[in-house]
Amino acid sequence: MSAMAFSPAVAVYDACILYPFHLRNIVVQVAVDGLVDARWTDVIHDEWMRNLLANTPGLPAEHLEATKQLMHVALPEATVAGYEQHIQTVKLPDPDDRHVAAAAIEAGASMIVTWNLRDFPVAELRKHGLVRQSPDAFLVGLYEQAPDMLVGSLANARSNLSRSRVSAVGFVDILRDQKLVKLAAQIEKHVGDL
Repeated sequence: MSAMAFSPAVAVYDACILYPFHLRNIVVQVAVDGLVDARWTDVIHDEWMRNLLANTPGLPAEHLEATKQLMHVALPEATVAGYEQHIQTVKLPDPDDRHVAAAAIEAGASMIVTWNLRDFPVAELRKHGLVRQSPDAFLVGLYEQAPDMLVGSLANARSNLSRSRVSAVGFVDILRDQKLVKLAAQIEKHVGDL
C-alpha cells in the first residue's frame, strides 16, 4: 500500500507500553514514521516514568525527563489535554485507568494500545467508539496494512540503537523479548530489510 493511501489511526498509548525501553522505541518510531497518530497524556508519562524509576534503582530521573522531552519534540501533537471532563463517563474495573480512556475520547482516538486488556472491557470501550489492542496485535495490524512502511519503521527503530549496534537478527530477538511474538514471526521474513 502506498503512503498516499495509508491513513493512520489515532491511538492512545497506555503507560505499560511506554515503560519498556525497546517497546517504547518501536511504538514511538511508528508514530514518527506516520503509521499511527499516537496520543498520550502527562499522567500517562508520569505513570511509566514513576514505575520505571521505582523498579530501576540508580536510574537518574533526568534521563527519563529527557526521554519525555524528546518524545514531545518528535511528536508535538501527541499530548492530550482537557480530557478530564470525560473521566466520569467511563466505567472501568479500575477507576485509576479511566484517564486513559478519557484521553482517547478527547483525542478522537479509535483505539487504546495496552498490554492490560482486561482493564479495558470491550463493551465499555465500544460505548465510546474505542477498541483495545495489545502492542503485538497493533503492530501486526500495521504490518498487514502497510508491510513495507512498517518494516522501514522497524529498521529506523533498530538504527536508533546505534550504541548497542544490534544486528537485524538480534532485533527480531528483541521483538520476541518484548512479547511481540506474532510480529517477530512476520518480520523474520524481512531480516535483510532491517
